[in-house]
Amino acid sequence: MAAPGQSAGGPKSNLALLREAGRRFILMFAATAAGTGVLSLLLGLALGSGVSRSISLGFYIVGAFLLISGFFVGNRGPVRVKGDPGFAMFGFFRNRRLRWATGSEQVESLSLSVVFVALGLALILLGVLTDTRYQLL
Repeated sequence: MAAPGQSAGGPKSNLALLREAGRRFILMFAATAAGTGVLSLLLGLALGSGVSRSISLGFYIVGAFLLISGFFVGNRGPVRVKGDPGFAMFGFFRNRRLRWATGSEQVESLSLSVVFVALGLALILLGVLTDTRYQLL
């Protein structure tokens, strides 16, 4: 059985890894854009807004939310809760057993932040392209 990132014949090349990562990012972007477009179109039509305006506004809102999420995920500190935190309401009544995050957890947190920020920027750009109120050229 091959480890992640390796095929049965040996390690994958950097180009193959980048190609797979790009394919996954494009699929994630397409699914997010399609879902955002459909939901914002339905909501915009229900509220009596125009098609172009509702779709572009949906892309702006979801893109901004992803940018903010990426900021907060990337700025998460190096301390994590140890084990099951149990019942907690807004941080009260919690058993505060803490531990330091491993290096892989910190890298994962920064990588997730990059994905959120890139998706957010791409959706905002898509919102700019679909907004018919302004001429780009």
